[in-house]
Amino acid sequence: MKRILNVILAALIFTFLSSVSKGQSEIEYEPGTDLTVTTGADICADVVTINGTFSGDGTQCNSALPVELSSFSAIVKGDEVELNWQTATEVNNYGFEVERTSPRPSPYQGEGGEAGRGWEKIGFVEGHGNSNSPKQYSFTDSNPPGGKIQYRLKQIDSDGKYEYSKVVDVNIEVPTEFELAQNFPNPFNPTTTIQYNIPNAGHVTLKIFDVLGKETSTLINADQSAGSYEVTFNAANLPSGVYIYKIEAGSFVSVKKLLLMK
Repeated sequence: MKRILNVILAALIFTFLSSVSKGQSEIEYEPGTDLTVTTGADICADVVTINGTFSGDGTQCNSALPVELSSFSAIVKGDEVELNWQTATEVNNYGFEVERTSPRPSPYQGEGGEAGRGWEKIGFVEGHGNSNSPKQYSFTDSNPPGGKIQYRLKQIDSDGKYEYSKVVDVNIEVPTEFELAQNFPNPFNPTTTIQYNIPNAGHVTLKIFDVLGKETSTLINADQSAGSYEVTFNAANLPSGVYIYKIEAGSFVSVKKLLLMK
């Protein structure tokens, strides 16, 4: 009597993952076997042998099922941007690099969403490897620049292959004027936070000096986009006393005092 096997995708995935873990994916049926493949299903194996031939209205393929990204979104929450995404299925998913448009062109990845802009990696989220059920992921960009920002995901397989997601956009309100805020807490021991706003992109330096004018630390020395920023100053290696912090951004210069009490 002929044996009729109704092969559906879920059963195939289970079989293939089991065989792949052994280093080979192979399906073999004895002569006289009828194989009925559900329309739209895939048979993915290194070797598919049915009396020497393949039959059915599914598709024979030679690679694993990809990571299927079902959603990807970004939302502004205060001074942060929260990214959320979901996968429907995963095979050999090593993880996701989170990338953001950068004001500096990227020679190895080309331009970003706007001419002359590149992409920069800002984080990594580990994948679930193999999964047949939906998986939720999230990442928070805690210090995004102001203005229009674009994000994308670089999904990386365990073998190093990768694929980019679609791009999502957000707009963050840009400050209208320069400002250097008073550090908080103050007095402090040993860490404190300094916040500042810059309405225009440009080179920014933020430095710490003692009361004699000697530089003790450089907190920021970089090109920055317009936006609101904060930086943590750790004075664990400094003695107690009054210190001065100074910001320079284009023609804007501002100086304030802070008090370290140990």
